Amino acid sequence: MGDIVMASPLIKCLRGRYPDAYICWLVQSEFAELLTTNSGLDDVITLPRGDWRSLWKSRRWIQLIREMYRFGSELRQHRFDMVVDLQGLLKSGIWAWLSSARDRIGLGSKEGSAVLMTRIIDRPNGDKRIGSEYRHIARELGCYSDDYAMQIVLSNADEQNTVQLIIKHDLNRGYIVICPFTTRPQKHWVSGYWSQLAERLRLERGLKTIILGGPENEATGDAMARAHPVAMINMAGKTSIRQAAAIINKATLLVGVDTGLTHMGIAFRIPTIAIFGSTCPYLQTGNENAVIIYKRLECSPCGRHPTCGGAYTCMTSVTVDDVLARVRTLNTDLSA
Repeated sequence: MGDIVMASPLIKCLRGRYPDAYICWLVQSEFAELLTTNSGLDDVITLPRGDWRSLWKSRRWIQLIREMYRFGSELRQHRFDMVVDLQGLLKSGIWAWLSSARDRIGLGSKEGSAVLMTRIIDRPNGDKRIGSEYRHIARELGCYSDDYAMQIVLSNADEQNTVQLIIKHDLNRGYIVICPFTTRPQKHWVSGYWSQLAERLRLERGLKTIILGGPENEATGDAMARAHPVAMINMAGKTSIRQAAAIINKATLLVGVDTGLTHMGIAFRIPTIAIFGSTCPYLQTGNENAVIIYKRLECSPCGRHPTCGGAYTCMTSVTVDDVLARVRTLNTDLSA
């Protein structure tokens, strides 16, 4: 999800460079709603990876092969002239190759996917801006412009859902969003710190905190909210992705770890504090009202290969006071 958010400016860039082109985005089905409302795309092709995983687990291999073959055939029917593989992984490169496009361009292709491409664009080095690799490929494709900004398109229903949430929980004076959940434990902040932060912000600023996350985070979010029912409202697993985005769009402040929802705060130019440790995808947000907390250690960033034995010092060393100190530097009205 985070990669989609950070790569979203490419839609406008490519449309500007090729105004009459038929432009599609191939995406896993669970993230498709982030793209279906964007008028810059002609189509969104969904990859049913979840369905295929179910077939694999149930050992229905023949049906799996048939489904994948059918999907590849449908992909070729589009007769694409050019495919750009933004992930540069084998799982994405294989579909670029199966599309039979004449030009297949990979971004830093690895895991053997380079042999499936007709051109490789190396990832940039030293660029600390958010989405730097996607800015780079836009330049290489000749479509970069100064008007390069992340874009999340919401529907009227998404926005109305947030209005109803504000009314229901009496949030007219504003609210804070936290995004504590992500895919790997080394990217998590200390679990108990989130509740402390929400309570401190409620006492100091008089604002409630909304917890956002996916369906797999609902139980944890419920437990957090039960421990501090006055300060916290759990919406993790209770919204669609775009509904969560609409909640972020109206927030007074967002605090999160390295996850797609946190990047949305920057995309919407909401005052945002992002806590990084094992990863550091960017240090420059392009948003003067966004702050990165990153206490770099000798082992940082370790990515998917931590060497600390589960101590995750890069994250545990960030205190609630550290975050509150950064909150006070932001240009936002958090007064009670």
